Amino acid sequence: MAATIDYFFAPQSPWTYLGHDRFVRLAREHGASVRLRPIDLGKIFPVSGGLPLPKRAPQRQAYRLVELRRFSEHLGVPLHVQPRFFPVAGDDAARLVVAVDQHDGSDAALRIGGAVLRAVWAEERNIADAAVLADLLAENGLPPERLAQSREAPVQQRYDGHTAAAIEAGVFGGPSYVVDGEIFWGQDRLDFLQRRLEQISN
Repeated sequence: MAATIDYFFAPQSPWTYLGHDRFVRLAREHGASVRLRPIDLGKIFPVSGGLPLPKRAPQRQAYRLVELRRFSEHLGVPLHVQPRFFPVAGDDAARLVVAVDQHDGSDAALRIGGAVLRAVWAEERNIADAAVLADLLAENGLPPERLAQSREAPVQQRYDGHTAAAIEAGVFGGPSYVVDGEIFWGQDRLDFLQRRLEQISN
């Protein structure tokens, strides 16, 4: 029996970046299908008690940088803890992932999603710039028309639907991996997700 994982994430999230490749490997190892659900955290936080980064207490902001550095070193994943283009609006990149998912399937969407995350945190590129998104499509062998399609109403509707589904599921941050209604929040919960997938496959 193969699991289905709802993958709720924001494409500008460092924690999503740190866990993305491991999550993709884990899902493939267990034959799980992935439903990519990019979400708008700006709509999630107000209903779940979260705060955007600039509004968090200075102590929390400082500790976040410590943890990012720790995880980057521990996992061997290159990361600029204060990249050149951050904070950055993630909506355009999220819609691009949705468009690729819609037209090219989840594997392609996982690929462009990973590329977007690396662009922010490893390569210090501006994912709010349409030219950067076009370059990422080309670098990943995906059709250039996906960028124009990402601006169409059906993609926005799907993006809004993913955010609404996250709220309905009780998701309050990203990344969140949801299996049969059970939420695993954060890349540091991937071990628990692995155990859950093993239970399903056995």
